[in-house]
Amino acid sequence: MKKYIIPVALLMLLSGCGRGESDADAWGTFEADDLIISAETSGRIVAMNVDEGMDVSGGAVIAVTDTTMLVLQRAELAAVTAAAQARLAGIAAQDAVIRQQIDNLNINIERTRRMLADGAATQKQLDDLTGQLEVLRKQADTNSTQRRSVAAELQGVEAKRAILNEQITRSTVTAPFDATVIETYASAYELTAAGKPLVKLANLKTMELKVWVSGAQLADVKIGDTCTARIDEGEKGFRTFAGTIIRVADKAEFTPKIIQTKEERVTLVYAVTIEVPNDGSIKSGMPGEAIFQK
Repeated sequence: MKKYIIPVALLMLLSGCGRGESDADAWGTFEADDLIISAETSGRIVAMNVDEGMDVSGGAVIAVTDTTMLVLQRAELAAVTAAAQARLAGIAAQDAVIRQQIDNLNINIERTRRMLADGAATQKQLDDLTGQLEVLRKQADTNSTQRRSVAAELQGVEAKRAILNEQITRSTVTAPFDATVIETYASAYELTAAGKPLVKLANLKTMELKVWVSGAQLADVKIGDTCTARIDEGEKGFRTFAGTIIRVADKAEFTPKIIQTKEERVTLVYAVTIEVPNDGSIKSGMPGEAIFQK
């Protein structure tokens, strides 16, 4: 969770004092929306493509971990798949032979039945042929069982292959959005583990100004409203930016404990977050002011 420091200027506002010549409605500090990117697989880092302060585009490769063992395991699965497919081909060939033998036996059985009716064949000859047919049918059932077993084995291999492919994909860490590298926590050739932080990114093109307002000011503060944010420029000047209110706290909080008087310690304020496009002049932690539309 981000911690914000309420500037002295805000405390002056809450104590009923003005800010000299300033006509601002609220004061606060700018913060960047940062994100820590961690490794998703374990292994040695073979490439670390970013440094602190570097701008990266969304989808740009930040780091790559070693995938040698994963690739070898995938090659092993390819060999297992080839062997299983060869067994399936052998079973299919056996099935073709059995089907042909069954067709031939059915012809012979029908011929023998007619000969038996004419007295030209014996019952034993017919029984021998029907017995051979039953054996062939059992062989066909055995082949079907073997075929299902090999098919299940192939499904397991494909599942393992999908896992390896996903692990290989996750070995390449990419930036989720256009950002600036704030900190790096690892270097090339270091060993890393899944979940270990690699870099901290921040979107510095859009900053968030968090200010505090009193209950009396809430009527002038609505989500989606535009307002003016500004920073100091020189001793007396300001640089202004168009901001948009994106969050308004639904619960009040007490003013900081550093206020010494009893009356000021019980003053309640509401946090308001303003999104401000950054031209590069706004830095994280910089104090800022907000002027709301009346």
